[in-house]
Amino acid sequence: MSRAARVAAQAKLNLFLQVHDREADGFHRLDTLFCRLALADTVTVRSTDGPRSLDVTGTIPAGGLGPVERNLAWRAAAAYADAARWPGGFAIELVKAIPVGGGLGGGSADAGAVLRALDAISPRPLGREKLHELAATLGADVPFLTGSDPLALAWGYGEQLRAVPPLPPRTCWLIAFEQGVPTADAYRWLDESRQTPIGFHRSAAIPVTIKSWGQVSQLAANDFEAVVLKRRPDIAAHLKALRAPAFKSQVGARTIALMSGSGATVFCLPEQDPGAPGITTSAGERVIVTQTADRVAAVDVVA
Repeated sequence: MSRAARVAAQAKLNLFLQVHDREADGFHRLDTLFCRLALADTVTVRSTDGPRSLDVTGTIPAGGLGPVERNLAWRAAAAYADAARWPGGFAIELVKAIPVGGGLGGGSADAGAVLRALDAISPRPLGREKLHELAATLGADVPFLTGSDPLALAWGYGEQLRAVPPLPPRTCWLIAFEQGVPTADAYRWLDESRQTPIGFHRSAAIPVTIKSWGQVSQLAANDFEAVVLKRRPDIAAHLKALRAPAFKSQVGARTIALMSGSGATVFCLPEQDPGAPGITTSAGERVIVTQTADRVAAVDVVA
């Protein structure tokens, strides 16, 4: 019997992001504060008796999304099917709203949504712990975006999570760029800039508690900015403008402006919302107005 579920796959921000140095296996540990956004793709998953399909519409880059088998939503469904020995096949429909390749976790959010949707309609659900294990095999953002917390500290390879009580929603302005930053390039630039021995780790500075946006504004930082901004003057110019005293006098001294993840998207969380972003963009750039989320969208079983 075919069943289907739909879920909003919410984007994420990194409110701070520290990246440890590369280990011998080529991977990097990280420390971060994840925050979900209201901005979301719409993911619908239907179980089938055999065929597998993925249909993507919405905001898609000109070059497309690449081979279907490499899509994180497809990989998540295949991983679930292997682990649960169900379903025999699947049909996934993605309506993209999250900018692709922008550091907002769009692909990871889709993967997390697929795992949650399949478990909601499965005759033998795997449960939260097993979903977390599967998510950890798919990428550093996927465990958080498979979970039920809108705000969480993460460390290790993103699989170690500690929920943080959600903060009041804040307006969020996103500056999305036509050209993204390849994640592999960002990590390579970071490794080259440090010139430190493989396996060396800086001491982590994970706070015990997060109680206010003011505290977040004191912590806000992103290790990738140091190397990405040298190569992307367009990103650097927007961050400079958003951090300028004249701009902060309009939106509040505790306004947060950062690049999310490895880029390219820049986000701004104004302390005082003036109602309009007041951000000047060039060709190939656009401003998206959304807000931080204080809850995770529930899975809706539709058939």
